Amino acid sequence: MGAVKTKRMPRAVREQQMLDAAVRIFGQRGYMAASMDDIAELAGVSKPLVYLYLNSKDDLFSAVIRREAAALTEAVRAAVRLEEPADRRLWDGLLAFFTHTAQHPDAWSVLHLHARTHGDRFAAEVAALRKEIVTFVTQLLAVAAREAHHNPDLPDHEVAGLAEALVGAAESLATWANATEGVTAQQAASTLMNFSWSGLGTLMEGHRWR
Repeated sequence: MGAVKTKRMPRAVREQQMLDAAVRIFGQRGYMAASMDDIAELAGVSKPLVYLYLNSKDDLFSAVIRREAAALTEAVRAAVRLEEPADRRLWDGLLAFFTHTAQHPDAWSVLHLHARTHGDRFAAEVAALRKEIVTFVTQLLAVAAREAHHNPDLPDHEVAGLAEALVGAAESLATWANATEGVTAQQAASTLMNFSWSGLGTLMEGHRWR
C-alpha cells in the first residue's frame, strides 16, 4: 500500500502566507532589521522558497507595499457612497481609513513609516498610494462644493490643498491612534471630522476667514 500523499498548497495561497509574515516582520522591526530567515520561519516555509516565490528582500518589501496600499485604498473607496450627503461621505471615508489602519497596524507602519525611509523605489510606491487617496478626497471635496453652490468659486488648487491637508492630518492621527492605548478608530475619525468639517462646512457655504 503506497504512502498517502499530502495535498500541495496552491502557490497563490502560500505566497499570501509569506506576505502576511513579511508585513508583520517589516512592520514591527523595520526594513533593515527584518531578516528573510525570520519571515520564512513565521510563514512556515523554507528561506529558499521565499526567494523562489518573491525573488529578493527588496522585491518582497515592494510586494508588501503594493498589497497593503491596494487594501487600504479599496477599504476607503468601498466605504464611500456617492449618493450620501457630503458630510456623510467624508465621515464614512475617515472611519474606513482609521478602522483599516487600526486593524492592520503593522501594514500601516510599513506604509507610513518604513517604506518612506529606505530608498526612492519604496518611497515612490508609497507616494503613488498617497496620490491616489488625495485625488479621491479632492474629488469628494469638489463634489461637495458643487452641491453647496450652483456655481462654486473654490479654485481647483484650493480644493487640492484642502485634500492634502486632510490626508496629512489623517496619516498623522492614525499613527498616533495606533500608538495610544484606548483610542478607537471611531474616536480618531470623530476627532478629525469635528476638526475638519467645522471649517469645511462653512467654506462650502461660502464663508471664508479673512
